[in-house]
Amino acid sequence: MSYTLIKMIHVSSIITSFLLFFVRGVWLIKESPALHQRCVKVLPHIVDTILLTSAIALAFHIKQNPINDSWLTAKVIGLLIYIGLGMIAMRFGKTRQTRINAWIAAQCVFAYIVAVALTKNSLLGLF
Repeated sequence: MSYTLIKMIHVSSIITSFLLFFVRGVWLIKESPALHQRCVKVLPHIVDTILLTSAIALAFHIKQNPINDSWLTAKVIGLLIYIGLGMIAMRFGKTRQTRINAWIAAQCVFAYIVAVALTKNSLLGLF
């Protein structure tokens, strides 16, 4: 598979994943029953699997790994934080306000991950 195709799949899945997370957060704030539909719970896992698979394929294709490339390390660490905050926002937050705060924080982490991806710079000096 070509680099261009893998990157297109990766970027498309990033956008889709974020949009799904954003919409689910809006539904959380509005206390919408749509948040509890089966497809709303399953689809993000499918998209995120495609996202992760394409990320690994890209890393292999460009011969980079998190051990040697600090920008990739920063993305992986950011991803783990994003996942943790997403889990608090969508499942494990004890109060509605905690879940909303985690949702907002996850979006900030997402922006950091995108910035690192675009600049190939961990930007760790900012924090």
